[in-house]
Amino acid sequence: MPTNVPLDSEACAYTEYDSGESPEEFPKTGDDATGTEAGVWAALYEVEDPEMPVSVVDLGLVYGVEVDEESGRCEVEMTLTYSGCPARDMLLNDVRCAAETAEGVAEAEVRLRYSPEWNVEMVTERGREDLREFGLSV
Repeated sequence: MPTNVPLDSEACAYTEYDSGESPEEFPKTGDDATGTEAGVWAALYEVEDPEMPVSVVDLGLVYGVEVDEESGRCEVEMTLTYSGCPARDMLLNDVRCAAETAEGVAEAEVRLRYSPEWNVEMVTERGREDLREFGLSV
């Protein structure tokens, strides 16, 4: 376990990342987003995995962001690196709170999705660099 995680932490201790096929449309990065949606993506880049200093976007965990500009309602669709992660609730809350900091967002909801199944091929190049810097070989 990383030394910067307290012993009583709720962080995942699962770091066995499998290779696999990455669907063409993944990872989603928000590069083509505009307006409020672009602000949500920027906020999500600030949310790091509880085990390592890599954003949830760069890990390829965010599958989509939808914003209703009129109502200010935002929905973030994401997955986890490990479906049994005990930090699930903490991570979902962090993502929801981050989305709600974007200008124009009045309320955010985070939905978990497990298809397509996440794998290490869905990590962005920036995420790979961060993982290598952290000490993981990807």
